[in-house]
Amino acid sequence: MKVSDLIRHHHFEYLTPEVSAETAITYIRSCDLLSWVMARGQGGDGWITVQTHSNIVAVASLLEFSCIILPESLKPDEETLLKAAANNIPLLSTPLDAFEIMQLFCQ
Repeated sequence: MKVSDLIRHHHFEYLTPEVSAETAITYIRSCDLLSWVMARGQGGDGWITVQTHSNIVAVASLLEFSCIILPESLKPDEETLLKAAANNIPLLSTPLDAFEIMQLFCQ
């Protein structure tokens, strides 16, 4: 699945439209503890988190994640949006919860 599939077919809100949405998501993970994600994340991961501060972009960039997904209609602050765009990290928001998002990857 690509980031663009989430936007087109599942109506995720694309918060960083200046970043390409053609990135493939090779694995999906859901975790809010940054150190846990840093220890286990791999390039190509899509990351579901309720964290909205700019440190999520630093982690996603370091590990070369395909995107960050904010569940339950969460929105980041402006600093996080700017940092995501500068680091070419697609940032999305959806009203779905983490379980519902993960189900999309099992279909």
